[in-house]
Amino acid sequence: MRGLFALLAGALFGAGLTVSGMTDTAKVQGWLDLFGDWDPTLAFVLGGAILPMLVAWRVAARRERAVLGTAIPAPSEPVIDRRLIVGSALFGVGWAVAGLCPGPAMAVLSYGGGDALLFFGAMAVGMLGNRLFVSPAKAAAT
Repeated sequence: MRGLFALLAGALFGAGLTVSGMTDTAKVQGWLDLFGDWDPTLAFVLGGAILPMLVAWRVAARRERAVLGTAIPAPSEPVIDRRLIVGSALFGVGWAVAGLCPGPAMAVLSYGGGDALLFFGAMAVGMLGNRLFVSPAKAAAT
């Protein structure tokens, strides 16, 4: 049952990314081009994502178990450290250069051709490299 819900959630997420234009690299780069030909339309996409999540977080905070019966994990403590800052900067640079981030990159894989495959491969290598070079204990200490 969990797998079915995960598939449905992923399909809905991918469809939402496609319909909203988040898989269009030119639109995303236009959103990030504040001093050039700025395209503000993705602000509505971001707002449309944040507002329902505010409600979902409020509902989840009152529950002990998820709809499928699993425990809802406690929120982690917000920590702003060097790893978060460096990771955020790398994410932002990658998003600006490629016009994709992990979610849209997976959606684009279904129809995107070579560029999407190249981006996804580079993203996967970076994620695997992080796991190889940064141990969980070391990551928790920094």
